[in-house]
Amino acid sequence: MARFVRAFGLHQPDQTPCGQPIPTSEAHALGELARDGALRQSELAHRLRLEKSTTSRLVTQLINRGWAERTPAPDDGRGVLVRLTPHGVKAAARLAEARAERFSAVLERVPEGERADVLRALTILTEAIDET
Repeated sequence: MARFVRAFGLHQPDQTPCGQPIPTSEAHALGELARDGALRQSELAHRLRLEKSTTSRLVTQLINRGWAERTPAPDDGRGVLVRLTPHGVKAAARLAEARAERFSAVLERVPEGERADVLRALTILTEAIDET
């Protein structure tokens, strides 16, 4: 496992495994926000498996980059939604493209007859981690 983490670049917190020069936490936040349009900050924390205070700092970093904004939740006066700005949508799209290219390149190096097994094993591993 440790070798996989290093080989894939997961130990480099200031660069994504697909080689983009942004912190992985910001990349994951951009991906979640791009997928859903807007999220409560608490939901973003849950999805990223981060503490609320860490997520708040993360959102502030995205805001400082011009990639996100906080808005009041329409159904809750105390709730806060986080949404991507147009600049953030573009950044998320660039990340998604780089990620797709990187993952495709890696998967192409796996023998074709074993690709489904590799993907299945990754799913099983992810589910095992989710259960802990």
